[in-house]
Amino acid sequence: MCAKISQEVKTIIMKNGIVIPCYNEANRLDFNAFQNFINENEDYFICFVNDGSQDETLNQLIEFEKRNKAVQVYDLKDNVGKGEAVRKGTNYLLDYTDVQTVGYLDADLATGFDDYKRLHSVMRFSGKNAVFGSRKMNQDDTIERSAFRKLASFVIGLLVKMIIGIPIKDTQCGAKIFKRGTALYVFNNPFKSRWLFDVEVFIRLKNLFGKKVMHKIKEVALLKWEDVDGSKITLKDSLKFPIQLLEIGIDYKIKPQLSQMNLQLKSIAFGVKPAA
Repeated sequence: MCAKISQEVKTIIMKNGIVIPCYNEANRLDFNAFQNFINENEDYFICFVNDGSQDETLNQLIEFEKRNKAVQVYDLKDNVGKGEAVRKGTNYLLDYTDVQTVGYLDADLATGFDDYKRLHSVMRFSGKNAVFGSRKMNQDDTIERSAFRKLASFVIGLLVKMIIGIPIKDTQCGAKIFKRGTALYVFNNPFKSRWLFDVEVFIRLKNLFGKKVMHKIKEVALLKWEDVDGSKITLKDSLKFPIQLLEIGIDYKIKPQLSQMNLQLKSIAFGVKPAA
C-alpha cells in the first residue's frame, strides 16, 4: 500500500490542524464552505486525506489545494478505512508541521466549522487535552438524524459504554480535537477497526490518563448536526459493528488482563516477583 503527498511538503506555521478523510466524496464536498473557513481563519491548516477514492475526489482536492496555501492533500492509493485515513493525516500534521492542536471532521461537514471552532475555544480556555462534539447532550438543538441512525446509535452506545468504562454520551461524533502531545499517543499505532476507531480513541485516552481521564477530556454539545445523504456506512457494515466492538473489547481489555494473569502465575510458579 502506497501513500504520498500530492505535491511538495509545504512550510506550515499554523497552530491548528484539521484532518478531513475523503472516500468518493466528489458529490458531497462543499468547497465554498472550506474556502470561506480558510479565508476567515488564518491560523488553521486543512489536510485532506484521499482514502483511495475511485471518483473525481482526488482531482477536485488537488485543484482546491493549488488555490490555497493552507491546504495539503495526502493521497492514499488504496482504501484503508476512515480510522487509518484519519491516523495518517494526523501523523502527517504532527510530523511535518508545528500545529499545537489537531482534530478531524467528516468530509460532508455534518458537524460544521462553527461548532468545530466552539470545540477549539473550549480546549483553549479549559486547558483540556481532548475535546469532542456530542449529538446527544442537548435536547433543544437542531440535530437531524434518520430513524435508522437513531436505533443503531442506541444499540452501539450500550455496547460502547460497557467497553470504554467512562461516561461518554457520544463516542462516534466525527468532530474531535487533541493537544499535540495527546495526539502523538492516541494516533501512534494503527487502529483495529475501520469505522469504530473512535471507540479505540477513548480507550487509548483512558490508558493515557488513567483515573484522571475525565479531568483531561471534555464532551461538548453540538449546536447543529445534519445527517447528510451518501454515508459510506452500509447496512451490512452496521450489522458487523457489535462483533467489531466485542473484538475491540477483547483486544484492549481481555487480552491485557489475561497477559497480566499469566505473568503473575509464572512468577508464583518460579518464585519471582513480577516487575511493577
